[in-house]
Amino acid sequence: MLSRLAELPLLVVLLGITGCLALLPALHGVATDQNELARAFFYAALILLILTVMLGIATAAFTPRDAARSHLASLVGAYLLLPVAMVLPLREALPDTSLINAWFEMTSSFTTTGATVYPADRLSDTVHLWRAIVGWYGGFFVLLAAYAILAPLNLGGSEVASGRVPGRGAHGTAQVTRTAEPSERLTRYALRLFPVFTALTLLLWLGLLLAGEPATTALIHAMGTLSTSGISGQSGLAGSGAGIPGEMLIFLFFIFAITRRALPGPGPAAQRRGLPGDPELRLAALIVLSVTVILFLRHWFVAEAAGLAEDAPRALASLWGILFTAASFLTTTGYVSAEWQSAAQWSGIGTPGLILLALAIIGGGTATTAGGVKLLRVYALLRHGERELERIIHPNSIGRGGGDARRLREEGAQLAWVFFMLFAFTIAVMTAVLALLGVAFEPALVLAIAALTTTGQLADFGASLPIAYGDLTPSVKLALGLAMIVGRLETLALLALILPARGRR
Repeated sequence: MLSRLAELPLLVVLLGITGCLALLPALHGVATDQNELARAFFYAALILLILTVMLGIATAAFTPRDAARSHLASLVGAYLLLPVAMVLPLREALPDTSLINAWFEMTSSFTTTGATVYPADRLSDTVHLWRAIVGWYGGFFVLLAAYAILAPLNLGGSEVASGRVPGRGAHGTAQVTRTAEPSERLTRYALRLFPVFTALTLLLWLGLLLAGEPATTALIHAMGTLSTSGISGQSGLAGSGAGIPGEMLIFLFFIFAITRRALPGPGPAAQRRGLPGDPELRLAALIVLSVTVILFLRHWFVAEAAGLAEDAPRALASLWGILFTAASFLTTTGYVSAEWQSAAQWSGIGTPGLILLALAIIGGGTATTAGGVKLLRVYALLRHGERELERIIHPNSIGRGGGDARRLREEGAQLAWVFFMLFAFTIAVMTAVLALLGVAFEPALVLAIAALTTTGQLADFGASLPIAYGDLTPSVKLALGLAMIVGRLETLALLALILPARGRR
């Protein structure tokens, strides 16, 4: 059965999974006596499943000439076409919404951006659950693609560690692919990742339930955390009822968006070394702690001039608010602590939007659900800079760490710099496009970074005033949706698909 499904085109399989997932909100609607919503999701699921069967029969004999390149094209096609299919259940559930709003919502959820055009109280818990399911599905798909599609082609951050040209197989790939076809690799990693990803989601859901959150709200937040979509229900994280204990649980699960080595199961044994020595985890801890200490200690530099009150409970609450929110935006999740407002007042900095933008640009770990530039690329650039400073002081010195560290500092740092320049150029282009569409410069810059880093909550906290996605024009929403897809796929993957293989040598 699985072998037959693996032979079908990837897009057909993904469409079928989308239809199956649409049945979950239908069951939730039945359980909560929302029969009209349940009927809408059930009919949409049937349509998608029938369409999948028809496409499966029509493409059963399809055999691509280049399976690896075909899967990369399917990855791009999934982000372009699947949100259109996901619009069908949403349009059935919200018949008064516009097509562009529904597409923007599904694109934002599937790319784990988490931006929404609807007020939270307009949508029922069933529709919020559908948004969270789509985001969770998108997060799992990102994780699966990172291991089974991007890593064998030296994309998604793995090119930094290997030091090889992006878009080309790693050393020894020719021997591997004779026994492991891309479809077999997808199936194998899906069977490894899905139980682990699901178990972690259920574990966090149970923890949030015990912390005091309602069942649906806890499930939405558990899915939003593991997928880094940051999607919430009607009440949001601050009003969920779990309080600081719930935030502590979510904080612990941020580690899966920081380093791939925290996820049990997938990857070779070399990737499952001890967490204390993981460079991404150590760099993330350094960044989060530095931001926390700077914002927390700033209170005493401005307290006397601004007349800010000092008391121990408020100080501890502010410290936690800074720590949680900094880690959340570094992993591009976008959840904000209930104590964040107190933390901003404590530090006397008002709305530290620039800091949150910088954290989101850095992003989380490679082969995780997080977006941004990725920690490993930043780490490679830091190591390269450290080595250059050593050579200035001791020109004849020999670099430490062996061949892997030398490759990371040299070829890896070069590729990381290329990606960083492409990322910065994409931000500039996107900001210019939004400005041409009538958006002011500051909101255009914030929205561009929010879309390309897949951190939609930056619109609320990254600018001096919150930016409402619902107030944007249809052309701006279309541009932002495409930017989310580019940010999720990464520019190098798109270039590897567009450019011929001989042009990348």
